[in-house]
Amino acid sequence: MALVIEGEERIAAPLQKVWDALNDPKVLQATIPGCQNLEMKSPTEMAATVVLKIGPIKATFNGEVTLKNLKPPHSYTIQGEGKGGIAGFAKGGADVTLTADGPDATVLKYAAKAEVGGKIAQLGSRLIESTSKKLAGQFFSSFGEKVGSPPP
Repeated sequence: MALVIEGEERIAAPLQKVWDALNDPKVLQATIPGCQNLEMKSPTEMAATVVLKIGPIKATFNGEVTLKNLKPPHSYTIQGEGKGGIAGFAKGGADVTLTADGPDATVLKYAAKAEVGGKIAQLGSRLIESTSKKLAGQFFSSFGEKVGSPPP
C-alpha cells in the first residue's frame, strides 16, 4: 500500500541553520515522533529505532536512512526502510526543499512517498494515511519549533 504526503512549514531561522539541523542526528532524534535512537553511520547514512502506534498495533521499527541528491543548503532526498517484525515494514522517501524567506526565515517543503506492508497494511488505507499525515505534521511542526526562533 503506497501513499503520498506533501506539505510545507515556515521556520523562523536562516536557511543555513535549517539545513544544518536537517543533517543533525540529535535534532532529528528529538523531533521524529517515536524516535528512540538515531546515529550517523556516515555523512549520508543513519540507523534509526522508532516506536510507532498505528491503530491497535504498536511496533518498534529498526531501519536505515540514506540521504541522496544533496544540494546543500537547498535540497536533498531522504530515503528509509524499517522493519517492525510481525507488524510489517515501512519504506519510503521524501524530497525536502529549503527556500529563504528573507534573512531570518526559511520555507521547508516536502513531498513524501511511503509504502507499508504486513499487518500494518491490513489496517486500512484511511487509518494509515491519517496517521502518516499526523506524524509528518508532528515532525515538521516540532522541527520548526526546535530550530526556529521564538516569535518576538
